[in-house]
Amino acid sequence: MTEAVEIDAFAGGESAPDVFAPAVLDDPYPMYARLRQHAPVYRIPGTDFHLVSTVALVAEAVARTEDFSSNLTGALVHGPDGPSTFDVGGGGRAVHVLATADDPAHAAHRTLVLPTLVAKRIRALEPQVRGLAEQLWDAGRDGRGIDWAASIADRLPLTMVARLIGLPDADVPQLLAWSYDSTEMLGGVIAAADLPRLARSAVELTGYLHAAFQRAQRDPGEDLLGDLVRASAEGAVTEDVAVLMLVQLVGAGGESTAGLIGSAARALATRPGLQTRLRADTDLIAPFLDEMLRFESPFRGHHRHVACDTTLGGVPLTEGDHLMLLWGSANRDPAVFEDPDELRLHRPNLKAHLAFGKGTHFCVGAALARMEARVAVRLLLDRSDHVELVDATWAPSLFVRRHTELLLSV
Repeated sequence: MTEAVEIDAFAGGESAPDVFAPAVLDDPYPMYARLRQHAPVYRIPGTDFHLVSTVALVAEAVARTEDFSSNLTGALVHGPDGPSTFDVGGGGRAVHVLATADDPAHAAHRTLVLPTLVAKRIRALEPQVRGLAEQLWDAGRDGRGIDWAASIADRLPLTMVARLIGLPDADVPQLLAWSYDSTEMLGGVIAAADLPRLARSAVELTGYLHAAFQRAQRDPGEDLLGDLVRASAEGAVTEDVAVLMLVQLVGAGGESTAGLIGSAARALATRPGLQTRLRADTDLIAPFLDEMLRFESPFRGHHRHVACDTTLGGVPLTEGDHLMLLWGSANRDPAVFEDPDELRLHRPNLKAHLAFGKGTHFCVGAALARMEARVAVRLLLDRSDHVELVDATWAPSLFVRRHTELLLSV
């Protein structure tokens, strides 16, 4: 039976999944399992968005760059009549950078930011990250516990992104608000009435970074702003594209790490035996974080634009349709990961997960994210004898897997 026919099975004996239901947003994994089994390329009713849920089909879509563009052209919104697609591609006029660009533009943009994010430079940052994490811990802990999401997971990665760009620490709270508004816009669960507020945040962030770029033109420093100013002066990138690259780095640069740091702390707080193991052997922190990247992928998925009439998994797709490649589902695909709903530190294919993407669009900040998460988890273990979960709330989104609140008793 082809996938196209299997989709129809939802209209028969089994009800179609409600991908927007609060319980599904909170725990998407049972739905992912149903999609992998019955409709690995599933069109959300009333929209041109298709969810791709198996490792094999996600990998195929990533590899077929001529058919499936990385350009971000649509977002799901909710209106009175249900979900629909909102055009964010400007009718084909939008400029795409970094993660949403295709080669050769993507490769050129990546070359400009890589020198700031190479492993050697990241290793040199570790003492600074550790010092910042300790400051945030001291400020956030009230003697009984800590809101780990607000105090550490949100603040640590975006503060480091700001410093790498060349932006002041004092601006991080405002940058957080703008950046989380940008990912909320792509989360698939926003109401149409919220679009003006989120669009305003995008405009304000762009204006802020444009002003920062112009200041850096007068006195470029040894940071990413300075690097992009010098590249612009040499004709390697236009000023507008450079600013859009900065917008994307702020908008998504801290998001994945915030998700990882939060999910890792929650896993420890709900597994006392795991806490004990990692306190006794801190070398296990690195494999623990790789398993957490698989187990709770910080980005649930990423978008692709269907560039021409084609098929995927036997399902016909029309030019202009949209895919969401579900990293979170692929990373729990039993075809690749044995007992995928179990958290195991010694999987033989521990690093085979897709949490940082795959192929040419593999996350440019992966090394930084791993280091920051390792520092944060080590801090939590070192500053506690025992941690318990008090309360937690996931951000409602089809796009990200991040906590808006994570109260820990320490």
